[in-house]
Amino acid sequence: MKGIILAGGSGTRLFPMTKVISKQLVPIYDKPMIYYPLSVLMLAGIREVLIISNPEYIEMYRSLLGSGSDFGLKSEYKIQTEPRGLADAFIVGEEFIAGDSVCLILGDNIFYGYGFSGILEDAGQILDGGKGGEGGLIFAYRVNNPSDFGVIEFGENMKAVSIEEKPKHPKSNYAVPGLYFYSNSVIEIAKNIEPSARGEIEITDINRKYMDDGKLDVRVLGRGFAWLDTGTPDGLLEASNYVHTIQKRQGLKISCLEEIAFHNGWISRGSLTRQADKLAKTEYGDYLRELLLDD
Repeated sequence: MKGIILAGGSGTRLFPMTKVISKQLVPIYDKPMIYYPLSVLMLAGIREVLIISNPEYIEMYRSLLGSGSDFGLKSEYKIQTEPRGLADAFIVGEEFIAGDSVCLILGDNIFYGYGFSGILEDAGQILDGGKGGEGGLIFAYRVNNPSDFGVIEFGENMKAVSIEEKPKHPKSNYAVPGLYFYSNSVIEIAKNIEPSARGEIEITDINRKYMDDGKLDVRVLGRGFAWLDTGTPDGLLEASNYVHTIQKRQGLKISCLEEIAFHNGWISRGSLTRQADKLAKTEYGDYLRELLLDD
């Protein structure tokens, strides 16, 4: 399975702070926002990652993440010339995906919760041939403002019966977070979707297609999970405060890419030592050194 992070858009709701920088490079407490979705892909066992962004920002991501080798990854970069919707990521990334299944995560989505790693690994195995999966696997999360998101309506046995994009009168309080697992068929489905009234290829139409074909699996993220919104200044502050509180209380970092790579056996002690040296005299660098002592 391969992974795609969609890190485009203009971030107008965050102006003026995003007038000259991509929103997904803005810090969430002690690390760039994009570290958080990238960590989700890594926890799912995905090592080949495509970053999609605007022409003016793509080199910023390349400068930050490079080839991905510092994290045991292989990173590639593609430009989305215009905002054509989330599902356009599968068309832009067709060559990268090739014949594999794929996980798409939005660059401004932050997830945290006990047992999340196991959920991600299971999702990857289902659609990566390990369990013969064909179709899609998405998540549902209860929110107070469902009209701002794609909304899932459940029938008997919590089976999805409808999905609507930002409905005025939502049929449930379950929103679809920006994390999607699909088999390779998603490429052709995306190519055949008609743009919506706002001129975008909607991810909701992909999910609806799989649902109508009986090939959509929906997993509910319960009370123990946090899905954080970072689209406004208040959302950025709240997300940063949340990460700060968890890290200070536990002494463990959220979305430390080097830590995940090291524990997965993707990078060596020598590599982790070199990265800690690069971050000398920082709290982040001290944390990486502690990982070496604890190993």
